[in-house]
Amino acid sequence: MLNLVEPQHNAAHNVPAPVTLCRRDLKPGFGSEILNLDLPTADAATLAAVVDTFHRTGAILLRGQQMTPQDLLQFVRLFGQPEGHTLQEYTLPGFPEVYVLSNRVVNGKPIGAHNDGVVWHTDYSYREEPVMCTMLYAVEVPAEGADTLLADICAAYDALPEGQRRQLDRLIVHHSFRHFMESRVYGKAETSPELFAQNPDVFHPLIRRHPADGRKALWVSTGTVKGIVGMPEPQGSALVEELVEFATQERFVHRHKWQVGDVLMWDNRCTLHSGTLFDDTQYIREMHRLWVKGDKPY
Repeated sequence: MLNLVEPQHNAAHNVPAPVTLCRRDLKPGFGSEILNLDLPTADAATLAAVVDTFHRTGAILLRGQQMTPQDLLQFVRLFGQPEGHTLQEYTLPGFPEVYVLSNRVVNGKPIGAHNDGVVWHTDYSYREEPVMCTMLYAVEVPAEGADTLLADICAAYDALPEGQRRQLDRLIVHHSFRHFMESRVYGKAETSPELFAQNPDVFHPLIRRHPADGRKALWVSTGTVKGIVGMPEPQGSALVEELVEFATQERFVHRHKWQVGDVLMWDNRCTLHSGTLFDDTQYIREMHRLWVKGDKPY
């Protein structure tokens, strides 16, 4: 564990010294819990170190935060431009970039999406430019259940035999918003032809390089995937399922148990994630989700 060092200015050049964050791994070799830091009051140099830590380690966690929707937007903009949401029904009033995940019902109407993302996936993989990162902020959490699982798919790629890595390097995966909406277990709903037209099928490499340092990830997913280009069905889908099962072994997975005030952000270029269920007859869950625009996988 490292101590947090406040920025020290060089009087001659007025250049802030590098900031070292007090942090620890979420899982050995993956992710960072950043300690003793209040995001709304942190200075620019410290926040820059937070962003750098995210890009290098794949995920960041900061506990005990008190964030308004405006605070969340201000923080997420440090990573890039906030991404909108394909489905607008549960965005926070006045903040279209903030999506509500909740089982709370007010005046007979749900305020958020419930049991969203309870399957291994990476966000917006059905888009030409999937979102770069996802951030969740915990407003209210159940006493048990509703964990978030993060799989380190760079470590999973590195663990594959060299021969298999070479074979997978050339494969292209077919992703489909229509397939996702028509086959999902939770949240299945009627979708307009216009929305399908706005989200045509896309094709992404199975092995993705991270632009920060070129590390490779086993960029598989479920839900949006229809198969592998040039491979007959059901063999293509079976291979994807086999690789997802490999990448989500316990040795690659961090299980996050939520506390109110947690800010958890993960890099969709090098992780898979999944929610888990909870007793929604006994507990209320409310999370605010934000996305940052990404680029085309390569």
